[in-house]
Amino acid sequence: MLSAPRIITIANQKGGVGKTTTAINLATALAAIGERVLIVDLDPQGNASTGLGIDRHDRLTSAYEVLTGEASIEEAAMRTAVPQLAIVPSTLDLLGVEMEIAGASDRALRLRKALRDTRPGAYSYILVDCPPSLNLLTINAMAAADSVLVPLQCEFFALEGLSQLLETVEQVRAGINPGLDIQGIVLTMYDGRNNLANQVVDDVREHMGDKVYQTVIPRNVRVSEAPSYGKPAILYDLKCAGSQAYLQLASEVIRRERRLRAA
Repeated sequence: MLSAPRIITIANQKGGVGKTTTAINLATALAAIGERVLIVDLDPQGNASTGLGIDRHDRLTSAYEVLTGEASIEEAAMRTAVPQLAIVPSTLDLLGVEMEIAGASDRALRLRKALRDTRPGAYSYILVDCPPSLNLLTINAMAAADSVLVPLQCEFFALEGLSQLLETVEQVRAGINPGLDIQGIVLTMYDGRNNLANQVVDDVREHMGDKVYQTVIPRNVRVSEAPSYGKPAILYDLKCAGSQAYLQLASEVIRRERRLRAA
């Protein structure tokens, strides 16, 4: 019997923390080590779609149609230049989807239902890239997920923003998705020359313990450049420090998932 895909939502209500960069490069790294991966781009800005080279004019069916019930995941999914990696792209139509489904009794469960209808064995991992806010799109992503992965920038207010996100996870767990767990917290944009960054790393590890991945994603010019070429950093420059960190993160995610499944 084919096992269901593991669904990981990548969320942080704060913008500019490397959320989409993490979604793109973690997905690419998972695909590179043999996993069949789908990204669902739930951010109306569509940066994950752009970062994987999906032209806006080619996004004829998107996450909007999936949430409104006009299309299935399979109908919306597009191949990318990365073997074994597909994406359900985003369009600006997502900006209006909350108003369209606000009155529906299943408004928070639209993505969960759509993902349950995917062909068995089509994907081993599904990553959902959320908008930088705790809105209905993010709630849909958490309601559908097995776990949440939180990118956290190494900056002064990192822990303050994290507490609000953890509260939302608890609310979703209590009311909609009792199986939801924190997969892990990944520290991003780390600069070892910065004393504050080192202090943030220490503080987050002290407060969150083993929920924090050992892998830390460094601030890296090549990773920042890659989206403008429509490529994940791992395709743009495999040897750069950022790409190597995302490959390490993928291995760590898989190890955690195996432990969760065995538990």
